[in-house]
Amino acid sequence: MANGYRPEIVQRAFVDFIGSRLHPFWSLTTPKLRLIARYTLSDDLIALRFETNRAFRQQISKMMGGWQGGQYLDLRVCIDGVYYQRSYSIVGLAHQLLWWLDDTTENHTANQRHTVTIAIKPQGLVSDYLTKQIPLASVVDTSLPLGQFTLEQTSILRYEISDNKQLTPLLFIAGGSGITPMFGLITQALSNGYQVTLLHYSRTVSSKLQHQWQQLNDAYPDFIYHLIHTEDPTTYLAGTRYLSVEGLLSLNLPLADTQIFACGSQALLAGLYKAAAEITLPIDKQLSDNITVENFGNALADVDISTNQTFNKTIPVEEHTIYLRSRQRQFSSDTTILVAAENADVRLAHGCRQGICQLCRCNKVSGVVKNVQTGKVSGDGYESIQTCINIAMTDVVLDV
Repeated sequence: MANGYRPEIVQRAFVDFIGSRLHPFWSLTTPKLRLIARYTLSDDLIALRFETNRAFRQQISKMMGGWQGGQYLDLRVCIDGVYYQRSYSIVGLAHQLLWWLDDTTENHTANQRHTVTIAIKPQGLVSDYLTKQIPLASVVDTSLPLGQFTLEQTSILRYEISDNKQLTPLLFIAGGSGITPMFGLITQALSNGYQVTLLHYSRTVSSKLQHQWQQLNDAYPDFIYHLIHTEDPTTYLAGTRYLSVEGLLSLNLPLADTQIFACGSQALLAGLYKAAAEITLPIDKQLSDNITVENFGNALADVDISTNQTFNKTIPVEEHTIYLRSRQRQFSSDTTILVAAENADVRLAHGCRQGICQLCRCNKVSGVVKNVQTGKVSGDGYESIQTCINIAMTDVVLDV
C-alpha cells in the first residue's frame, strides 16, 4: 500500500559534502553567510553585511516577514583551527534599506532579499576577528534568526483609554552596544503605529546613529528619543547620569500601561529593576511585569535584580524535581537547572553559562521557574527558558 514515502536516490547530506568541497558557500541544508562589507557606525560599533546562501533564503522564506526586529544569529567561525559560536543582533528587518548607505546607489543595486546585517562591538576573540581580521568574501555557518526579544512575544499589546482600544506605548532602553537589537524593533513598532520612546545611554556619540533617530523622528511624530551621553551632564534626564526613578517619571509616560524593552549591561538592567520597584503603580500592578530584557556581556548570576539584593547561594533553596520528558530522566534541583543536571550526571546543552549564548535554551512543558538575573518568575505553561540562569520554583517538566 502506498504511504507517500519517497526515498532519496541521492542523499542531500552527500550532495552537501561534495558541494562544500567545490565551494564553501554551497549547501542544500546548511545556512551560510558570505561577508561582503563592513561599516563603522560609531567608535565602538561595527556593522557587517553578509550575502546569504540558497539554504538560508529557502528556510527563511518559511518565516512570515523574514525575521522579527530584535532577533539575532548564532555565527560559527573557525579561528586557528578551533570553532567558536557567538550570538549577534540583526540590524533592521528583512527587505529594509540600510540607513547608512546611499539609497540611490548601493541599496538598489544590491538585492536586499539576499543580504543580512549584524552589528558587533569589537571585544573578545571572535568579535575582534570578525570586525578586524576575517577577509571579505569569507564564509561562516549561521543559524536562522533566533530570539524572543520581539514585539510578537510581548504579552501586553493593548490597553484601554476611555473605553477605546489603543496601542500600548513602548519604551526602549539601551546601554552602549545594547542599541543593536533596537534598530529593527523600533522600525517595526513605528510602522505598526506604536508610540515609541527611546533612551540610549552611551559613553560615545555617533553622528550616524543621531542622524538615524532624527530621520525617524521626522517621519513619525510618535517617536521620541533621548541620547544620554554619560560624560555630558547636559544630556542627563532629571539631572542624573544613570537610569533612575526621576528619569523614568520625567518621560511623562503612562508607565502602568507601557511595555519596556531593555538591552544593556547588568548594571543598566539592575538600575532599571531597582527604579521599577520604587515606582508606585495602581493596585495589583508592578512595573517589573512590563519589562522584557535582553542582556550581553558578563552576567552577574548572583544578583537578584528585581529586589537589588544579593542572591546568597549558601541559603538553601527549596528542592524540586526536574523531569526530562524525552529522555525519561529526572533529578532533584535546588540550584540552577543546568548545575543541578550536572550534579546528577545528566548532560544538557550549554555554552557560556551566563545567559548570553542561548545554547542552553530549551522548552519548558510545565512548572514555574525564576530567572536569577532578573528575578522574573515564569508562568506554569509551555515556554522557552535558559537552564543556566533559571531555578525551579515548582516541579518542572522539560521537553528534553
